[in-house]
Amino acid sequence: MDKPSFAKLALQGATVLTPSGWFPDATVLIEDGQFVSIDQQTKPSGYVAIDVTGFNLLPGIVDIHGDAFERMICPRPGVNFPLEMAIAENDRTLLSAGITTFFYSVTDSFEPGLRSRDTVRRVLEIVSDKQTGLQVDSRIHVRHEQANTADHKELCDWLEQGKIQLLSLNNHLPPATDDETLIRYTKGLRQRIKLSDAEIRSLIEAAMERQEEGLHQVEHLVKVAHQNQIPVASHDDETEVDVALSARRGVAIAEFPASIPLAKRSQEYGAAVLMGAPNLVRGGSHVGYMSVADAVQAGVVDCLCSDYHYPSLFNAPFKLALGLMSFEAAWKLVSTNPAKAAGIGDRKGSIVPGLDADFLLVKPDRSLPSAIASVYIKGQEVARYS
Repeated sequence: MDKPSFAKLALQGATVLTPSGWFPDATVLIEDGQFVSIDQQTKPSGYVAIDVTGFNLLPGIVDIHGDAFERMICPRPGVNFPLEMAIAENDRTLLSAGITTFFYSVTDSFEPGLRSRDTVRRVLEIVSDKQTGLQVDSRIHVRHEQANTADHKELCDWLEQGKIQLLSLNNHLPPATDDETLIRYTKGLRQRIKLSDAEIRSLIEAAMERQEEGLHQVEHLVKVAHQNQIPVASHDDETEVDVALSARRGVAIAEFPASIPLAKRSQEYGAAVLMGAPNLVRGGSHVGYMSVADAVQAGVVDCLCSDYHYPSLFNAPFKLALGLMSFEAAWKLVSTNPAKAAGIGDRKGSIVPGLDADFLLVKPDRSLPSAIASVYIKGQEVARYS
C-alpha cells in the first residue's frame, strides 16, 4: 500500500465492517475526509485507487474515557514531564492502539499537581491548539470532583464556550477520616503527589468541609452542560440512591456502575452504561465491582473505554467474540456506541456515507498486538505498522 495524500480515495478489496455487518470485497470511496459510498463497484474516474485486498476495514475506535496519559505526565510520584511532550507521546500511543477519537479524561480535583485545575487548564490549551500537531481527533472530558469548589465560573465558561465535550461528576473523597480509611485513600494519592501524612489529612479535611458547597456547584454545572448540549456522565454509582440522582440529573453515560442491577437501572432511565476494557482483558475489576464479562452476559454494557490502559480497548472485542457476543456487536462497543453516547454519532464511529473516514486496516491473520496495519483519520493515513 502506498501512503496517500489525496482528497479522493478508493480503497478496494477489503472486507468492511458496516453497521449491518461484513461487506466483502468492497470498494470504499472517500472524499474530503468523509465516506462517500461502500459497495462493490469499480473505481470511478477521479479517485486514487488503493489495493487493500486481504485486510479487514474496521471503524476507528472512539475512546470517551481514558486517563493513561497521566502516567506519561507523571510516571512516578512527584516526577513530572512537560505536558507538551507527554501529550505528543500519548497521541502516538493512541494510534498504535487503533484509537482515532479520544477524550482526554482529565481530573478536576482539589489535589495539587497532576489532578489540579492548573493541569486541566494546560491540557485544554494544548489539546485545543491546532499547532500542537496531534493526529488523533482529540477532545476534552473533564472529570469534576465535587469537593473542588475553586474557580467555578471558569469551569462554567469552558462549558459555555464549547471547550469541554464531556463532563463527568465524581466524588472520590473517603466517607470518613478514621485511620484505616485514610490509609486506603492515601495509598492512591501517593501515586500522584508527595505530601506528608499530616498534609494529606489536612487536604482531605478541608475538602470535606467544601462538600455541601460543591454539591450546589455540581447542580449548576449539570444545568449549564445541558443548556450547551454537552453530555453529562455519572461515575461509580454504588447505590439505588446514586442511580436515582443520576436519573434526575439527566445523565447520558453511567460510568462504571458497581453492579448489574444498578447498570440495568441506569439503562432503564436512558443512560448508556460505560465500562473499562481492562476489566475484561484482566478478568475482573481492580476495585471489586462487577466484571465486564458478567455484565455483557446480563446485557447491561453499552460501551467500553480504555480507562487506564489503551491497548485493552482494541483487544476487548476479539476477547468478547470468543463466546460472549459476535465480533460485529462487540466492535460497536468501542466505536459506534461510545460515539452516540458522547453525542458525536452523526460524525464518528461507523463506516457510513457522510461520516468522517476514520478507520483501521487490520490483518486478520496476525496476532492481536500487531494486527493493526494502518490507521486513517479523516481519510488520511496517519500511522502504518509493518
